[in-house]
Amino acid sequence: MPFNDLRDFINCLDEKGQLKRVKKQVDWNLELSHIAKINEEQQGGGAALLFENVKDYPGRRVLTSALTARERLAIALDMPPETSLMNLSGLWVERIHGKRIPPQEVSPSEAPCKENVITGDEVDVTRFPTPWFYPLDGGRYIGTAGGVVTRNPDSGRLNVGTYRCMIVDQKRITTYFIKAKDGEMDLRGYGERGEPMSAALVIGSDPNLFLCSSTMFPLQESEYELAGALRGRPFPVVKAETSDLLVPATAEIVIEGEIVQGRCVEEGPFGEYTGHYSGKGSEPYEYMEVKAITFRNDPILWSTTVGRPVTDTHMVMAVNRTASLWNDLKNMGIPGIKAVYGPPASAGRMLVIISMKPMYHGHSTQIGLAAFATHTGNYGLKTVILVDEDIDPENMDQVMYALSFKFQPEFGTQILRRGRSTPLDPSLPRSSRFQTSRIIIDCTTPYEWGEEDLPVPIVLDDNMKTHVLENWESYFA
Repeated sequence: MPFNDLRDFINCLDEKGQLKRVKKQVDWNLELSHIAKINEEQQGGGAALLFENVKDYPGRRVLTSALTARERLAIALDMPPETSLMNLSGLWVERIHGKRIPPQEVSPSEAPCKENVITGDEVDVTRFPTPWFYPLDGGRYIGTAGGVVTRNPDSGRLNVGTYRCMIVDQKRITTYFIKAKDGEMDLRGYGERGEPMSAALVIGSDPNLFLCSSTMFPLQESEYELAGALRGRPFPVVKAETSDLLVPATAEIVIEGEIVQGRCVEEGPFGEYTGHYSGKGSEPYEYMEVKAITFRNDPILWSTTVGRPVTDTHMVMAVNRTASLWNDLKNMGIPGIKAVYGPPASAGRMLVIISMKPMYHGHSTQIGLAAFATHTGNYGLKTVILVDEDIDPENMDQVMYALSFKFQPEFGTQILRRGRSTPLDPSLPRSSRFQTSRIIIDCTTPYEWGEEDLPVPIVLDDNMKTHVLENWESYFA
C-alpha cells in the first residue's frame, strides 16, 4: 500500500532497519550536512538520518539521506527492496504508461498540513531548522527535497517542480527556475499578463510526489496525476490559504506566496548535484514574497545534501529520469528497445545506456537520436551508449566489456552539436552553458553485417550449466 505521508515512510524505514536517529545536538550550520554527507558516502549509501536535536530549534526535526540506498527507493515505491534500479524504472513505466489519476481534494479539517496556520506579521521562514550545506553556499536552502506548486495561466494545469529555494530573510525565499522549465514557463506567462504568480513550496509528503516533482514531464502534465498513477490511488490535496493552488494535504510544511517576473534578489552559489558549485558568486533570481505558512505539529524538514554523487538526489534521478526517458521512447513506438538505464553517478540524465536488438539498417542510430529528441533527453543528456540485448545496462562490467570489445570508434561514434544543456553542467564554461554537444556511442553488432563478419560469442552448454547448478552445494560440501 502507498504511504499516507512522510511519517508513514519514516516509520516503515525504522521498522526495516533503514533509519538512524541522531539524538545528539548538531549545528544546522555545516555540521548537520557534513554528518549526512559522510553517512551517504558509506558503502550502500548509509542509512536515512532523522536529526532530532538541532541547535536553536528545539522540537524541530530534519530528515536527510532518505533515498540514498536502492532498497529505500524500492520501499518508497512500494516495491520489493531487492528490486534493481533499472527494474524500478521499468515498473515505474508500467504504472504510469497511459495512466493518470487526478488528485482528490479534501477539506482543511482533514488536512494535517493545516494544523498550524501563520499569516501576516507572524510569517517567518527561519522558524524551521534549514541547514547551511556547504562552505561556499550563498545561504540556507530550505527547498532541496520539496516541490514548488504553480498553475499555468493558460491551461490551468498544476505543476509541482523541484527547484532549489534559498532563504533571503524572514519573508522571502528565492525560487531558482531554470529557463524553459515548467515553473519558469508558468512565471513567464503571468509576466506577459503583468500579473504576479501564486506559488507554494511544499516540503515532506508521500515520497512519490518528490519522485515525480524532480523528473521531467511535458508541460501539460500535472505531477499530482502522475504521482496518483505511480501510487495507484489519488493524491490528497487541499486548497491553499492565499490562492486557488492545491497543496499536498499531508505535507509537513507549506510556504505560500507570490512571485513577480523580473523582481529579483541575489541568489547562490549552491553546491549542486554535479559535484560543483552553481557559480562563483551570487546572481539575480526571482523570489517569493511569503504570505502564509502552514505546517504540521512538530514538523519534519526533508532535506537532501545534493553535492557530488552519490546522494539521494542522484538515486532519485537515476530512477525517475530513466523511467521518464524509457516512457518517452515507449510512446514513440520504436521496436527493439530492451532496457534503459541512467546511472546514479550521472544523475540519471547526463548519460544513458540503452540495450537493444538491431532489426534494420540505421536502427541503432534511430534509437540514439530518439533518446535526444525525447522530452526528457532533450534537456541535458549528452551521451547515449547503445549495447546489444545480451548486455545488462546496469552491470558496469558488462558495459565496459561492450565498450572495449564491441565498440569501433570510427564507425560507432556520432557527434551532434547545438543541443539543449543545463546551466549547471561544469563541463562547459559558465558563459555558455545553455548549449551542449552530444555523442552516440554505438556498441551494437551492426545489422548489416553478413554471416561471415559476425563474431561468435562464447556460451555455456545449457545441459551442463543445469547440471552444475543442480549440484552446486555438493561441490563445496
